[in-house]
Amino acid sequence: MNTTVDAANLAAAGAGSLSLWGLFIQATLVVKLVMVALVLCSCWVWALIFDKTTTLRRVNRQASFFEDQFWSGGSLDELYEAEGAKPTHPIAAVFGAAMGEWRRSARIPGIDLSRASVQERVDRAMQITITREMERLERWMIFLATIGPVAPFIGLFGTVWGIMHAFGSIAAMHNTSLSVVAPGISEALFATAIGLVTAIPAVVAYNVISNRLTLFADRLDAFGIEFSAILSRQSEEREERQESKE
Repeated sequence: MNTTVDAANLAAAGAGSLSLWGLFIQATLVVKLVMVALVLCSCWVWALIFDKTTTLRRVNRQASFFEDQFWSGGSLDELYEAEGAKPTHPIAAVFGAAMGEWRRSARIPGIDLSRASVQERVDRAMQITITREMERLERWMIFLATIGPVAPFIGLFGTVWGIMHAFGSIAAMHNTSLSVVAPGISEALFATAIGLVTAIPAVVAYNVISNRLTLFADRLDAFGIEFSAILSRQSEEREERQESKE
């Protein structure tokens, strides 16, 4: 009867200590620090996921709206004044950089806009802008790339420390019963779980967001190539008109 009562009491005590807060409270200081660090990293991971997801959704929506305006057949000069002069999104910045360089070249007296040097300056302006805009969009991606593989090892450190604590309890109590080893083992496994919960979303988010960033970079490159061809064609037509007048 006493054995039955003791087992019941032990089970009740164990059940009470298996809550998340209970596992944290009963952990050693080192494991607590590991858990807190992983939780903070997890919060940062989810904040980055939300920020990058909303940002990419917004810039793609802005790019679609801008491309509709661009291909509507309106004046490029008017579009430049409305969107390119003070761009508020990446594709408008690419357009503004190219158009601005082309207009500056057009103001040079006697210059042949169809010359390769002018086209090279326009292309270089677009490539520099694309690189700058993509660097801005990719900011903090290195954190996701780092925390994904590192978080499990941080959790493993807490696991090892918790197991060491369990063995220390066995040595101190000269007893291998569940009530002696359970606190150390439970904090060890809890640290491992937090490490995985932090790492898995970071890895998945990094792969998904990186793919979407690559697609958006390709979209900017494609627009730059098309716009460069349009400017080149307009430059040739302008030179032909000037020659015909002469």
